[in-house]
Amino acid sequence: MSLTQVSSNKCAGGFQKVFEHESTELKCKMKFAVHLPPKAETGKCPVMYWLSGLTCTEQNFITKAGSQVPAAEHGIIIVAPDTSPRGCNIEGEDESWDFGTGAGFYVNATEDPWKTNYRMYSYVTEELPKLINANFPTDPDRMSISGHSMGGHGALICALKNPGKYKAVSAFAPICNPVQCPWGQKAFSGYLGSNRSTWEAYDATVLAAAYSGPQLDILIDQGRDDQFLSASQLLPDNLIAVCSEKKIPVVFRLQPGYDHSYFFIYSFMADHIKHHAKYLNA
Repeated sequence: MSLTQVSSNKCAGGFQKVFEHESTELKCKMKFAVHLPPKAETGKCPVMYWLSGLTCTEQNFITKAGSQVPAAEHGIIIVAPDTSPRGCNIEGEDESWDFGTGAGFYVNATEDPWKTNYRMYSYVTEELPKLINANFPTDPDRMSISGHSMGGHGALICALKNPGKYKAVSAFAPICNPVQCPWGQKAFSGYLGSNRSTWEAYDATVLAAAYSGPQLDILIDQGRDDQFLSASQLLPDNLIAVCSEKKIPVVFRLQPGYDHSYFFIYSFMADHIKHHAKYLNA
């Protein structure tokens, strides 16, 4: 599994790099970003995976979120993959911004013509960590996951579907109950077909209701002025209700005046890195 370095920039005392590789899960070339803190030059570091939202590539997070300084302070490597396969020449892949390219929804598709390439769930939980652990100074036992919007959905389902795999999880404005919202219904019917029971395997609210793994401390920030919150795309209340019923500890912070953008993410990124560090460096 060879990596090709696309870029490398000194950042926060370490290096912000982008690599390209041939993905076996997605059957295409994929890029991912990795920030190596200064500590990575002398020892093994834990890894936080960041999953981005609709339309994003690996670039949005590394140029806008302000993660590098706090991650360097806590000695955490951050890995940010792309949000979908690219250039698979599937009919319809570039027709809409919320399905296909840039909108993989972190599921393993079961429907034609998507099922060969659109396997982002396995890419993020299996292929990518193996690749990272083989090529960078990581401690494979210490990983966590975070994300925004569609990526917040991805982070929550990865943690809930794999008890004990991730030491911590957090999310910004996640799509909490995709089977109940227009984005999720569109994506899931396209990737997973019409049987709604198969959708539930990728819904954080449904997964939380059945969760029985080790304690998972969840941090969620949500902008109160987020247009997608008012459009009922995110539905955090549904997840919070299930978590309180199941006694899954969630810190949910509704942030007045903030929207859905990276300006919001930037404002609270240090808090999230600190949350991850508490469990990764324990």
